Amino acid sequence: MAIQALIADDELPARRKLRQLLRTEPDIEVAGEASSAHELRGIMRSAAPQLLFLDVRMLGMDGLDAIESLASSTDSEFPRVILTTAYDHYAVKAFELNATDYLLKPFSAARLHSAVARARAQIKAAEGSDDQPSRDAAAPSQFTTRIIFKSRGRILFVPVSEIRWIGAEENYVRICTGSETHLLRETMNSMEQRLDPELFLRVHRSAIVNLHYVKEVRTETRGDFRVHLVNGQKLAMSRSYHARISDLLARAG
Repeated sequence: MAIQALIADDELPARRKLRQLLRTEPDIEVAGEASSAHELRGIMRSAAPQLLFLDVRMLGMDGLDAIESLASSTDSEFPRVILTTAYDHYAVKAFELNATDYLLKPFSAARLHSAVARARAQIKAAEGSDDQPSRDAAAPSQFTTRIIFKSRGRILFVPVSEIRWIGAEENYVRICTGSETHLLRETMNSMEQRLDPELFLRVHRSAIVNLHYVKEVRTETRGDFRVHLVNGQKLAMSRSYHARISDLLARAG
């Protein structure tokens, strides 16, 4: 089934370019366009879009204000939002409003494809869990679900579920996913506090692992411990942290 999408941008060339790029996404159907916040409100009332491409600066309303206003005035489920803008300083506010992605103009077809893929996955996950309330259905989680940072001119939103492990490198941390690594100027202690301890485990003063990607923990010949990930990577585990995983295994058993 096609995903119904809306494009909201006060520049006609920008709307045309986005519509053209979306032709390579066969399951995305553009159900309407808006050039102002007023038009967007009207379309939102008459349609039930699952995905909204929203310009941050739009005629009649700041795009971020539009999200808050529209979300509070609609009874139906609010669509996933991919923000489009030429300005990178709105990224933190976009993250707070739970935007799916943040595209800096001019963006490439590949970058758009990545954003659409993320939105598609979120939409499918939401559809699959309609009858199965999640752990966070009653109250929002106190732990972060995405890491936001700027890299090579892009604002990236990385879901923590895609992170396999995090390593310390001097004044930075390296976030490792299945296909990419990113350096952030942050401390390991800060990262550890932001992540759900039921999913992420500190195994060394310089390493945190996502338990979903841990295959096993082995004892080396000299009594040291080594964490083996499902992709074959091996990370050192210090003795002081080994007790933690033993406690987890005991509770699981």
